[in-house]
Amino acid sequence: MPDLSRRRRMLVLAICCSSLFVVSLDNTIVNLALPSIQRDFGASVSALQWTIDAYTLTIACLLMLAGSTADRIGRRRVFQTGLLLFGLGSLLCSLAPDVGSLIGFRALQAIGGSMLNPVAMSIITNTFTDRRERAKAIGVWGAVIGGSMSLGPVVGGVLVDSVGWRSIFWINVPIVLAAVVLAARFVPESRAPRARRFDPYGQALVGLVLGGLTFGVIEGPGHGWGSPLIVGCFVVAVVSAVLFVVVESRRRDPLIDPRFFRSAPFSAATVTAVAAFAALAGFLFLNALYLQDVRGFSPLHAGLLTLPMALMAGLLPVVSGRLVASRGPRISLLAGGAGLTLGALILLMTIEADTPIGMLILAYAVFGIGFGMINAPITNTAVSGMPISQAGVASAVASTSRQVGSALGVAVLGSLVTARISGPITTGFADASRIGWAVMVGCGLVILALGVVGTGNWARRTAADTAELFESPAPEPVGAR
Repeated sequence: MPDLSRRRRMLVLAICCSSLFVVSLDNTIVNLALPSIQRDFGASVSALQWTIDAYTLTIACLLMLAGSTADRIGRRRVFQTGLLLFGLGSLLCSLAPDVGSLIGFRALQAIGGSMLNPVAMSIITNTFTDRRERAKAIGVWGAVIGGSMSLGPVVGGVLVDSVGWRSIFWINVPIVLAAVVLAARFVPESRAPRARRFDPYGQALVGLVLGGLTFGVIEGPGHGWGSPLIVGCFVVAVVSAVLFVVVESRRRDPLIDPRFFRSAPFSAATVTAVAAFAALAGFLFLNALYLQDVRGFSPLHAGLLTLPMALMAGLLPVVSGRLVASRGPRISLLAGGAGLTLGALILLMTIEADTPIGMLILAYAVFGIGFGMINAPITNTAVSGMPISQAGVASAVASTSRQVGSALGVAVLGSLVTARISGPITTGFADASRIGWAVMVGCGLVILALGVVGTGNWARRTAADTAELFESPAPEPVGAR
């Protein structure tokens, strides 16, 4: 990639962030529309879960493929293709005649979305070669993730209340069209020095692991946890996970190189991303149902109540990015884990059908502070210690972890809470949701522990050792293809 002026680099960052904005916004904006979609289509709770997870699960399955493909055939080309598919999927979602079609069009949206986030991050990593400047750029990236995902309920509330739920998909179309044009004009094409080969076996096994696990979790309450279908799904997921480790360790160009996980910071960042985004996705899903179905608030009112979280999650990643650049990731990770833990703990202890609004706002703000501090150190830690040539794959793993967390958050927390509701949702939801908030507390505690373990001297040595593995060709494994 040629050297670019600072102004050009900032423009590239803005173009990449615009794609991130719409993809992340769609992770959350749909939550406020769920009660309206349920009424229009007569959808079940599991159908609502699939409306969210068809999107996040598809992205999670395809992110690695998109990252390696972009490194091979050109990052800008894949980026523009993803924008066009995402825009087409958004348009079709707005025209969906039933909930089944909506779920299918959400998956099409996600195919395009999978080509955006890891590719955009790879473009940013290759554009900002200075370590400090890159950390600041990643801080801006984190601010867009936090702001868009958390502002989704607010924007969704306004649109659903004023125009209808279909309008939440219209806003994507002009943004992606503008990004396509600007990318063609200002984003230089780039590729990895050595192209990675397509790994169909790894790709298929990833789909089976995530698909089997998510289907089993979401459909478990309805079919029964001991039913042959659900047990079979979990068996498929476990067997596929074992086969994935075996197959990937024997391939020259694996979908996910197992050597990445020798880096303690990288492994810690991966688990942190899963835990943080599971907590956020579960929070948004449960909170949308609580505020509208239990408390009776309109979509707009429900969205405005989450504004404190949106502000904190949108503003703090820039601060966190600067802190990571100057002091390293530990402080941000510890602050983020503490915020998520405390915010979820407040809700666990106080959630009722008539919890005071002030208490809800306090919990939302604290939760938003926690989430806002986490994004920058996740991305920075995931790509640190890795050579530039591996940026596409390394950042794709971090992005995949986010999407896996989001999918599991909706699937697991939604199913846990649904299984505990014995009467009408208006009377039983608040008490049933306590198990969900308890799981979120656990997610925050995991992040706190990883913030300590993954940022010490030992962790940094493992990152340096891992980077050396990629600087020289690795010996070809027996049976590699």
